[in-house]
Amino acid sequence: MERNAPEAARLYQLAAEKGVDTAAVRLAECYLKGRGVSKSVDEAIKWYKAAAKLGNSSAQYYLGDCYAKGNGVTQSAADALSWYKKAAVQGHGDAQLALGMIYENGDGVQKSDENAARWYLISAEQGNRVAQRKLATCYAEGRGVEKNSALALEWYHKSAKKGDIEAQNYLGSCYENGLGASKDLHLAVIWYQKAAIKGHTEAQYNLGT
Repeated sequence: MERNAPEAARLYQLAAEKGVDTAAVRLAECYLKGRGVSKSVDEAIKWYKAAAKLGNSSAQYYLGDCYAKGNGVTQSAADALSWYKKAAVQGHGDAQLALGMIYENGDGVQKSDENAARWYLISAEQGNRVAQRKLATCYAEGRGVEKNSALALEWYHKSAKKGDIEAQNYLGSCYENGLGASKDLHLAVIWYQKAAIKGHTEAQYNLGT
């Protein structure tokens, strides 16, 4: 595979120069990882931008991440928001999650629990486990939505079953305290254990108390 990397990068570049967005993304990844070309963050950003302007949601999300963190570009909350939105409206689940977190924390925008919950729901419905857990917390605490313990439990379940250890710990707490369901210490222990064996310290503490 490595022997063909330079040829692959050359072919990606030929296609990218003809406006093929997926090739531009592949070429950007080559520059980012130094695969078949000399590693260059600047070149990677250049080709991600080319793909993003052609409407590629993965490239738009990546650029949003770059601007949010200042990776290869000057950090800009406004540019991060702009690129995340472009990707999110195309159905990119991670971009939708990112938007939810931006509105939850008020990063470069007016803080809005309602907008945060809305984007978490959109992402959660696509199966994003982190968004599912965050939406569950919104329902559990009544942030941006009407408080609903049953819906909180339902979304914690979805996230926990996908392996989110925070959700597994929260789910254990729900069953321990009877939030959204009848108290069930047996189920509480099961979910605490799932998180605890993966190193979740709070779940480990909950098992020991």
